[in-house]
Order: sequence, then structure tokens, then C-alpha cells
Amino acid sequence: MEDLKEVLKELSQVPGVAGYEGGVARKVMGLFAPLTDSVREDNLGSVIAFKKGKGEDPPLKVMLAAHMDEIGFLVSGFEKGFLRLVAVGGFDYRTLVNQEVTVHGREDLPGVFGAASPHLTGKEERAKGVKPDKLFVDTGLSEDRLKQLVRVGDLVSIKGDFRELGGSTVSGKALDDRAGLAVLYGCLQELQKMHHGPDVYAVATVQEEVGYRGAMVSSYGIVPDVGIAVDVTHGEMPGVPKQDTFALGKGPALGFGPNIHPAVFARLEKTAADHGIPAPREIIPGGSGTDAMAMQIARSGVATGIVSIPLRYMHTSVETLDLRDVRSAGRLLAFFLRDLEGSFKEVLTCF
Repeated sequence: MEDLKEVLKELSQVPGVAGYEGGVARKVMGLFAPLTDSVREDNLGSVIAFKKGKGEDPPLKVMLAAHMDEIGFLVSGFEKGFLRLVAVGGFDYRTLVNQEVTVHGREDLPGVFGAASPHLTGKEERAKGVKPDKLFVDTGLSEDRLKQLVRVGDLVSIKGDFRELGGSTVSGKALDDRAGLAVLYGCLQELQKMHHGPDVYAVATVQEEVGYRGAMVSSYGIVPDVGIAVDVTHGEMPGVPKQDTFALGKGPALGFGPNIHPAVFARLEKTAADHGIPAPREIIPGGSGTDAMAMQIARSGVATGIVSIPLRYMHTSVETLDLRDVRSAGRLLAFFLRDLEGSFKEVLTCF
């Protein structure tokens, strides 16, 4: 667990706004290389780690996908020594006021999101929250110096320290979906102690937050028989309907719905039960909003599954999860791969 915590901490702290995931990719390649037969980057920047199986020829091919990118910003302009930004990915602007950021200009600059204080706004405006056009970033630099160091189009990432909370709970930025990368790492660690039939492709994808682009390209290139997206889902918290969330520390959630192949779901659920791993069902009646969206329709179609880590405060700098769920998800996937026989491919066409 300690090793997994350190891995997640390292991954969380690296900036990797969608489309600019290079720093995370280098970290992932270093982590995955000792556990696999080969590691490479595709043309879009996704990291593809390959681990040869011991099964029949041709082997069953299984792709595990977790995305590297995080939501962030691009500098869109200057206004009297402050920066205006546009979002890359989906933000709840209520969470941004007073947040710390890093402006990735000619050098990294610390900054903070600012907005007019409540003393300078009317009661009606305060009740509505802060609108995007009222937010700006303050670096403390003069306008002239700021323009020397920052250009329109430069990246801005949210700064969030990795913190250990009570028990095995941790908090930080970009745990969506660096937690998924940690699950893949844990799975590959477990596979060192096992014989598995399928060829395994552990893929750290790019640009999931802006349209599953990395998964689209890597799925097309790998042509897997089975694809499993490892992502996050909503953790239980006050004020949110219980049926829409999952308790932290009670195991990863298994997606069930039209974006998930029934045979893959059934095998994941059976594997969890056989090995005593709690894994509640997550009902997903439409699109899942994960890399499974792209994998499912790659080429002539891929049988997909979804394994999700319960996470509180999604898309903020204090995303919170339980490390036990990360570890359980890695073990579940390893057992799934170990027990998957070549004949499973025939089951995929029986529904």
C-alpha cells in the first residue's frame, strides 16, 4: 500500500493538461517499463506498455486504459497586469476562486485565481456565484514583466498538494485519472507473480477530458478483443443522493449498461466474487464518459468493461479517494487477466 501511495503521489503532482501530457507520460514509462516487455508512445502521445501472455496463438488481446490528462487552462489574454484564461475540459467555476495555479510560461510562475471580494459585489450577484468572465489570475507581476514571461496560449495548471487524510484516504489534484494509472501499475505488479494467457496492453491515454482521443487512436492501433477503461466515479458525500454515489473503501465499482459488454461485466463480477473483492454495480444507462466510449466502437468493435474508483469532489484540487480501492482494483484486473482463457473470445458473440 505504501508503494502505491507514493506512486499515486508522484503521478498526481506532475502537470498534464489535456493535449500536453508529456511529463506524465515520461513518469508512466519509467514506472511501467520494469513490469512489461516493451513500452512505447504512439503518435498522439499515449503510452502503450505491452506484456506478453502465455496463451495460445493467436493470443487474446486485452487493453487496459486509464487517462493521463487533467483539466486545466490556456492563457487567452492580458488585462491590466492580470491573466484571462479559457478552460481545457470541464470546470465548476464555483470551485476556482482563491485556488492556486502554476502558469507555464517561459518559466513556471505561481499565481492565484482572483475575483472581486464580496464587499464589492451586490447581494444578488453573490448568490449566483462567480461567472467565468469575472475570474482572472494574479501573478503579482507588473504588466510589462508578465508579457515578457507569458504568451497567449501558455498552459495554466491547478496546483494541489497531495495530502494524507484519515485512515487510508488521500486527497490531491488530478486523481481523476492518475488513480487509474496507479491501478494499472498495481495490476502489472500483481501480474509479476502470475501466469496469464492474454497479451496485455496497459495504455495511459491522452486527451480523455476533451473527447477520448487517445483511447480512440490506441484502440484502433492495438485492435484488442477486450478493452477495460479504468477511471473514477462519484464517491459518497453529504448532500448527494446515495444511489448516485459509492462508498470509499468498499471496493471499485463495475460499470453495467450499453457501453459495457455483458460478458465482460459478468466475468469481472465473477472474478471479484471468487477472490473476495467487494465490487458494487454502477448502472450507466447511456454514455459512460470514459475511454470505453472510444474503445467500444474502434474498428469493428471491442468488448468493453469499466472499473471505477469512488472519488469525492471530482474536478477540483482536493479530489479524495481511499487507497484500498486502488489496490483492490489492481488485484481484480490481475485475477481477471490470469483467469481469462482464449475461448472467452467465443463468448463475446453469444449475446
